[in-house]
Amino acid sequence: MSQQQAPEFQPLNIAVLTVSDTRTEADDTSGRILVERIRQAGHRLAEKRIAPDDRYQIRAILSQWIADEQVQVIITTGGTGITGRDITPEAVRPLLDRELEGFGELFRFLSWEEIGSSTLQSRALGGIANATLLFVLPGSSGACRTGWDKILQPQLDRRIKPCNFVTLLPRLREH
Repeated sequence: MSQQQAPEFQPLNIAVLTVSDTRTEADDTSGRILVERIRQAGHRLAEKRIAPDDRYQIRAILSQWIADEQVQVIITTGGTGITGRDITPEAVRPLLDRELEGFGELFRFLSWEEIGSSTLQSRALGGIANATLLFVLPGSSGACRTGWDKILQPQLDRRIKPCNFVTLLPRLREH
C-alpha cells in the first residue's frame, strides 16, 4: 500500500482592486491588508489598483484582468453596501460566467459573529469569469480580514481538504 503524498502549495497570481471615490494608495487600508495577506500566504500579487465607484471603470479593469491568462484570482474590496454609490456587485455580475452563491452566504454567516445583523448590508459575492476566480468583498478592513482569513486563504491553498478552488482551476475551462 503506497502512501499518498500531500500536495505542495501552489502560488497563485492574484489581482486586487479597491473600489472607492475617496481612497488613495496612502490610506487604502483594506487593499493593503489583502496584499499583505496574499504575500504572507505565499501567493503573488499580479497587480493592485484603485478605481472610483463607476461601474464602467470597474468593468474595464476587471475585464483586462479576466482576459489575462496569468491572473488566476481577482479580489475587489469596496462598493458592496446599499447606498447609491455602492455598485460593485452590479458592475461585476455581468462579467461572470458563473456565480458562486455560497461565497456571499458564507461571508454573511461569518460576519454575523462579528457585526451581527449589520451583515445584511453586505452584498459580497463570488464567481468565475473566463476561468478566473473573482471575489467581491466589502470595503472595511475587518471584512477583508474575515473574507481572506476564513474563506479565501483556505480555499486558495491546494493542501486544504476535502476540496479547494486551486485543484479545480485547471478544470474551469471545461465545457
